[in-house]
Amino acid sequence: MSQNLKNMPVEANDALERAQVDASCRVPVLLFFATAIFWLVVGTVFGLIASLKLHDPYFIIELPSWFAFYLEKFSPAGTVEMINSSLTFGRIRPAHLNTVAYGWGSPAGLGVAIWLMARLCRVPLRYPTLVSAAGVLWNIGMVVGIGALLSGGSTSIEWLEFPPYVTFILFISFALISIWAVDMFVHRKPGHVYVSLWYIMAALFWFPWLYGTANILIQLAPAQGSVQGIINWWYGHNALGLWFTPLGLAAAYYMIPKVIGRPVYSYYLSAFGFWALALFYSWNGGHHLIGGPLPAWLITTSIVASVMMVIPVVVTAINHHMTMKGNFNVLRYSPTLRFVVFGAMSYTLASLQGSSMAFRELNAITHFTHYTIGHSHLGLYAFYTMIMFGSIYYIVPRLLGREWVSALLIKVHFWTCAYGIVTMVLLLSVGGAIQGWMLQHPENPLNKFSDIVEATKPWLRGRSISGCLIMVGHLAFAYHFALMLLKFGRSEGGPTLLAQPESNTDSAGSHS
Repeated sequence: MSQNLKNMPVEANDALERAQVDASCRVPVLLFFATAIFWLVVGTVFGLIASLKLHDPYFIIELPSWFAFYLEKFSPAGTVEMINSSLTFGRIRPAHLNTVAYGWGSPAGLGVAIWLMARLCRVPLRYPTLVSAAGVLWNIGMVVGIGALLSGGSTSIEWLEFPPYVTFILFISFALISIWAVDMFVHRKPGHVYVSLWYIMAALFWFPWLYGTANILIQLAPAQGSVQGIINWWYGHNALGLWFTPLGLAAAYYMIPKVIGRPVYSYYLSAFGFWALALFYSWNGGHHLIGGPLPAWLITTSIVASVMMVIPVVVTAINHHMTMKGNFNVLRYSPTLRFVVFGAMSYTLASLQGSSMAFRELNAITHFTHYTIGHSHLGLYAFYTMIMFGSIYYIVPRLLGREWVSALLIKVHFWTCAYGIVTMVLLLSVGGAIQGWMLQHPENPLNKFSDIVEATKPWLRGRSISGCLIMVGHLAFAYHFALMLLKFGRSEGGPTLLAQPESNTDSAGSHS
C-alpha cells in the first residue's frame, strides 16, 4: 500500500489521504453533531419559553387540565406537580443556558475540532472508540444535568448550575477528549503547525483548567465571601473567551482560506492575534463587578485587560478581511462561507462592544440590564454558533460522501437565523439602554420600578418574535441534517450552492 502511495501523483495521494482521514472521523464526529443539533432544538424551545415568560409571566404556568388528568391517571403520584414546577422561569432559564452552552455549543465545537485535528495532523483518527465513548458520556451528563435543573437541583451559580455529580461526568468526558487530542498532536505528520491547531490545542487545555478551577473553588472547596463572585465571573467570561472563541476562530481560520482556495493573508498576524488573546482574555470578567465590594486594583486590571482585547480582535479582523479581499463574491453562493464570514464579523462587533462595556460610564448604565443579554447573544450565537453552522455545512458532506439535499433549506436557515439574531441583539441593546437610563434616574416620577418593567415589555415582545424566527431556522437545519443521515443527500452534481457561480473557476466550497 505504501509503495502504491509513493507511485501516485501528489494530488491523488493527498485526496486519498483526506478520504482516509474523513472515513476515520465519520462515526464520532457525526455523533457529536447529531447530539449537538438535538440539544440545540431543545435549548431553543427552553429559550423561547423563558423569553415569553419575561413579558407574559402566566405563559404555560401549568399543564392543560385535560392532559394533567390523564397524566395523573397513568403516571406516578406527584408527576403533574413536578412538571408544572419545572415550567417556571427560574428552572427553564438555566436549563436553556446550560443546554445551549454545554449541549449545543461544546459538542458542536468538539465535533469540528476532532475533524480539524485529524485533517491538520494528516493522520486518521486515533482511538475513534474512545472519542465516541466520550461523546456518549457527555450526553449522559447532559441528560442527568438538565433533569436536575428542571427538578430544582440547580446550584444557582450562573454558568455552573449543574450539581457536582453532573460536573464530574462532564469533566471525565472532556478529559478523555483532551488526552486523545494530545496523542493526535504527538503523532501528527511532520510539517507546519497550522494556526487552527494552535487555537484547538489551547482551547482543549484552557477549558478543563477553567471548569475544574471554578467548580473546586465555588462548589467542592468553596472560597469565602465576595471571592466567589470573582471566580464566577472569571469563569463565565472566560468560558466564552478561552473555550468557545478559540474553537470558533480555529474553524474560521480553516474554512475561509479553504473555501476561497488561497492561504491566510499573514502568518505573523495569526500568531500575534493568538498570543494577544491568550495574554489579555484571562484577566477579563472582573469588569462585570464594577461597584461591588471588591479590591479596586482587581476591577481596574480587568477593565484594562478588556480594553486591550481590542488588539487581538482588530488583528484577527484584518487578517480575515485581507484573506477574503477580492473573493467576497463567493459569499453569494457558498453556504459555508456565508455563515462563517457572518460569524467572523460578529466576533469583531461582539468583542469591541465587550471592550466598551468595561468603561465605568457605560457600565453604570448597561449593567443589570437586557443590554448585557444582547451582548452575550452577539458573542455566543452571532459569532460562535453561526461559524459552527458553516463548519457543519462543510464537514458533513465529506463524512457522508453526499451533498446537502436542498439549497432552499440552507437559505431558510441562514436568513431566519441572521435576521433573527440581528433583530434580537438590536432590541435588547436599545431596550436595555433605555432600561439602564431609567434606573439611573429614579427621581423622575415616571421611573418607578414597575414603570421600568412596563417600558421594557415592547422590546421583550420583539425579542420573542425574533426567537420564533430563529426557531424556524433551527428546525430547518435539524430537518436537513436528518435527511443527510437518512441518505437523502445528492451523490452527484457537485456541492449544493446558494446560487450559480459567476465563472467556472469559482468553486464555492468544493475544495477538499
